Amino acid sequence: MSRVAKKPVSIPAGVDVKISGNDLSVKGKAGQLSYKIHTDVNIEINDNVIQVQWDSAVKKANSQAGTARASIFNMITGVTKGFDKKLTLIGVGYRAQVKGSLLTLSLGFSNPIEYRIPDGITVEAISQTELVVKGSDKQQVGQVASEIRAFRPPEPYKGKGVRYTDEYVARKAAKKK
Repeated sequence: MSRVAKKPVSIPAGVDVKISGNDLSVKGKAGQLSYKIHTDVNIEINDNVIQVQWDSAVKKANSQAGTARASIFNMITGVTKGFDKKLTLIGVGYRAQVKGSLLTLSLGFSNPIEYRIPDGITVEAISQTELVVKGSDKQQVGQVASEIRAFRPPEPYKGKGVRYTDEYVARKAAKKK
């Protein structure tokens, strides 16, 4: 049995949760998110607590229930607090600049990289070498941060590139004569 799915999700004040068929929508101060629930999973709301239930006879229902519970918890956290990922640019001349919904990165290529920031996500340049990706959808925040990192992933010899602030990059020794 899924341990994750057994744990109930409490609904904080100021969050509105609606279920219509297999669609769940969560609305809060930081935005609105929706999720399509798998057909093998049922959701009940009682006294501001969401409980996930599933049919134990169906083999895949156990894992789908755990996934549904985790997604619902992330949606409620997203519309109340939001999520953020911090990126650091390491390298001589590496810079980032945000203008409106356009992120311009100078990462050692001949031309700067221009990245259009999707709706629902905000990118802040704390300094020229530090970025913060914020949003209410955890998956989308991680996806945008991953796309920005993919422009110049950290290399193992000098450690140059775009990395998550808390990321460890294993360094290799240089060639020896």
